[in-house]
Amino acid sequence: MNAPRPTEPAALCGVILHPAGHTRSPAMHTAAFAALGIDATYLPFDVAPHDLAAAIDGARALGLRQLAVSIPHKETIMALLDEVDATARAIGAVNTVTRDGDRLVGSNTDWIGLTRAIERETPLDGKRAVVLGAGGTARAALFALREAGARAIVLNRTVERAEVLARELGAADAGPLSALADHDHDILIHTTSVGLRADESPVDAAALRPGSVVFDAVYDPPETRLLRDASATGARTIGGKWMLVHQAIEQVHRWTGRTPDADLMADAFDSAG
Repeated sequence: MNAPRPTEPAALCGVILHPAGHTRSPAMHTAAFAALGIDATYLPFDVAPHDLAAAIDGARALGLRQLAVSIPHKETIMALLDEVDATARAIGAVNTVTRDGDRLVGSNTDWIGLTRAIERETPLDGKRAVVLGAGGTARAALFALREAGARAIVLNRTVERAEVLARELGAADAGPLSALADHDHDILIHTTSVGLRADESPVDAAALRPGSVVFDAVYDPPETRLLRDASATGARTIGGKWMLVHQAIEQVHRWTGRTPDADLMADAFDSAG
């Protein structure tokens, strides 16, 4: 009797973050893999900052095919990879690590996700935009705006960090969050952690502009205080869900060369809530 032929194990992918909390990435990627007929498993990995180097060594040893990278690792992971592509270097943050042979290559799909999310409501070209925050998502936002031909201003609680981002990513100006009322804008992009509680907003509602588009990278709660205030002011609003959906679509494409359906990913996102 012939022995059964061994089957190739499912590809292993995942997301590294800390604290792990509740992430919807596994649900979205699992749905995409199933729809595309890809034999892969996607897991969340809670990796504390002091364990990041060991985790990347483990990813190499285990043959992980792709890792999504979330807070707080998007900048520090860059030094641990074999290559970081030009876009991720320009942004200064990596949110995607893909295996290429024996090499781990860092890239950034956040800026694509953010671009596609906002362009559900308005094109970016020629618009006046304000970015709130100075972390990895803010960096991706400023890069996206620059690439699309928008004029950007960055505001942050710590003004010095905003000034650094403005210099590095070509924003026209920088200042404190309280300066929003001084800047006319077509698009407002919020990237800070303020708003994770439903009663918080990073800015005064009086500073919001009727007719503008307001994007909030916070996705839980799905309707933040900022989005409620913006809607009441007469602005159009976009929740953080759509950035996550579109950046995940691009991640799958970069690994497999195939593009999952956006509605499928959005449904998986909602089901994981």
